[in-house]
Amino acid sequence: MNLSQIELLRVLQETHFNLSKAAEKMHLVQSAVSRQLQLFEVELGSPLFERSGKKLIGLTPLGKSVMDEVAIIHQAKSNIGTLAADYLVCDHGTLHIATTHTQAKYYLPTPIRRFREKYPRVKIYMVQDSPEQLIDQLRAGKADIAICTEKVDQETDLIIKKCYEWHHSAIVPHDHPLTEGKLTLERLATYPILTYSVGFTGRSNIESAFKNAGLELDLTLAAADSDVIKTYVRLGFGVGLIAAMAYDPCIDKDLVALDLSQLIKSSSTKIACLKHNYLPLYSQHFIDELQFAAKDMHY
Repeated sequence: MNLSQIELLRVLQETHFNLSKAAEKMHLVQSAVSRQLQLFEVELGSPLFERSGKKLIGLTPLGKSVMDEVAIIHQAKSNIGTLAADYLVCDHGTLHIATTHTQAKYYLPTPIRRFREKYPRVKIYMVQDSPEQLIDQLRAGKADIAICTEKVDQETDLIIKKCYEWHHSAIVPHDHPLTEGKLTLERLATYPILTYSVGFTGRSNIESAFKNAGLELDLTLAAADSDVIKTYVRLGFGVGLIAAMAYDPCIDKDLVALDLSQLIKSSSTKIACLKHNYLPLYSQHFIDELQFAAKDMHY
């Protein structure tokens, strides 16, 4: 067995076991790919793939176990390259950040500005995705760091660092009845609600608060973007429930933000990276900037 054969297995999995696509990615003819796979399976003494004729349709039990080891080897190869680059030149490179629209717009500008002052030669690429897809970006090697709120604590292959706590606000026009008197979930429940799509920006905490109070959430509109929610609040669609950080007193001066910290459980934004992925020194310093900026957050 050799590294080329190990890489072939990884590429086959990446291409959903398509021999022609794997051959194209490895700059080989398909017959050479088939031959290398055959030699590898002969050496192991057992097939790695289920077949239908000449077509690969899935992994055998041995193949699944072998693929776990292939992933570790591929990560080690990547780490070795990063280690070498870090040793030679530690002040420039590329940082890939996976995050949501809300974090990218309202939280990241300050730590990124501070980081750029220290590491002007580091290129920053930001991938905005749904919370469910952020961890997939890490695992696919398309991101070094993920900044997210929902669904990361149960992942066993990640290093999770707490970033900051934040809460929701209700946004309404200045003349809205909710601006007068005590704000309660019962009062909120009498109005149409505009808030985040399922899985985005603490939506689960909003649902839990209403459910625990025995109230129905009259959801009129759901969106991934705080600005979209604010737009439709302005159009009179209902009461917006957004992350408090997404309300700007200058830009949104036509709206009022009502504190919901006593009514809806606070949410925690976290920093995630793969346990076995070596991060260059500048990436580790960026995480420091994230946590430093979090100390100034009051949301």
